[in-house]
Amino acid sequence: MERIAILGSGMAGFGAAHRLRQEGIGSVTYDKNDYFGGHTASFRHNTGFIFDEGPHVSFTKHERLQQLFADCVDQKYEVIRARPNNYWKGIWIKHPAICNLHGLPTDLVVKVLRDFVQTDHGSQEEIRNYADWLLASYGRTFAETFPMEYGWKYHTTTADNMSTDWLGPRLYRPKLEEVLLGALSAETPDVHYVTFVRYPSYNGFVSYLSLLPKETQLQLGHGLVRLDPAERTLQFSNGVVAGYDGVVSSIPLPELIPMIAGVPQDVLEASRKLACTSCVMVNLGINRADLSEAQWTYFYDRDICFARLSFPHMFSPHVVPPGCGSIQAEVYFSQKYRPMTGAPADYVAPVLTDLKRCGVLREEDRILHTNVHVSRYAQVIFDLERADALATVHGYLDDVGIAYCGRYGDWLYIWTDEAFISGENAAQKVLDRRTAGKTK
Repeated sequence: MERIAILGSGMAGFGAAHRLRQEGIGSVTYDKNDYFGGHTASFRHNTGFIFDEGPHVSFTKHERLQQLFADCVDQKYEVIRARPNNYWKGIWIKHPAICNLHGLPTDLVVKVLRDFVQTDHGSQEEIRNYADWLLASYGRTFAETFPMEYGWKYHTTTADNMSTDWLGPRLYRPKLEEVLLGALSAETPDVHYVTFVRYPSYNGFVSYLSLLPKETQLQLGHGLVRLDPAERTLQFSNGVVAGYDGVVSSIPLPELIPMIAGVPQDVLEASRKLACTSCVMVNLGINRADLSEAQWTYFYDRDICFARLSFPHMFSPHVVPPGCGSIQAEVYFSQKYRPMTGAPADYVAPVLTDLKRCGVLREEDRILHTNVHVSRYAQVIFDLERADALATVHGYLDDVGIAYCGRYGDWLYIWTDEAFISGENAAQKVLDRRTAGKTK
């Protein structure tokens, strides 16, 4: 029997297993954790609160993935109209802020409008980095007041040190009429790239994967320590050694590359240049549900420690005890640009202080649950070193027959459905190599 190994049991890993199963090929999926789900894992606490590893919702347009996820939760999911908003200097702003300037200080609105009108959106001037893109898209005042400030908190580096390869539909580029309407009126149409989202009714986001472990042999508690592409063997921290005929990996590239036997020094050095953020998530359970009008909020002020808040109970009421609410605050760091100081637990107090400053929490609120979760790999940083370093790393993996996938294998800023498809594509690479080998 062929031995197809999959490293990692998140969206991408299960996407690979699903594709192989469609071809009648079995696989063994290894994960270092004692639970499956990877970055899309959910954690149930004895207080009755459930928190995901970061805010996850599904807004895929792929009907087959919609159906697959729905089948995994026995058709029990919530459909929610997305209502994100923003917070800046005590003011709550509908998202996106560029189309909702009404209510901001008059002098700021005038400067934003002046700069936006003067911006030549049809300019052929070279866009060298994310900062150039922001200035060309919105004008200097808005760019420096809002997205550049948020980017510094979220990506941990400056906009002029980032490429634009990650943008996609994430930042809306409005017409002048939309900006003027939002400056003159509080009533504006919704133009966010997400309109409706789906979320499992029960047991957290990981429920969307609940049927997929049956499509592979799932081996938990298997942390990879060595991969030998010449011998086609995998060695794990628990002493297990396994062979493989094909391998798919969603392990983060900076961790995978040093574990490969015989990896060239230039590839190892390239992997060290790949940067990502880490996230300290402070999860809170509160004795009331009316905490926010929006399901998630972006925070621009540097003196507020978190970059984003999400409210899990607004995606499903079943992730909290009856009548309660929940908050997940995200504080970002990176080894390359902004290392974390102190211990993760040290951020609970600043988060609580800033939640009260913003008015999200009241003095009389009772906190029923508190825990801190750290995600070592949160978001890929698209700094200016990324493209060349990634080409070196991916070129080597292609050469030694390791199919990579997922956010941290592709080293892309991709959503959950894209990660699943990435896993399917990686499995297809294995299938194609298998076919090519048989025709020789």
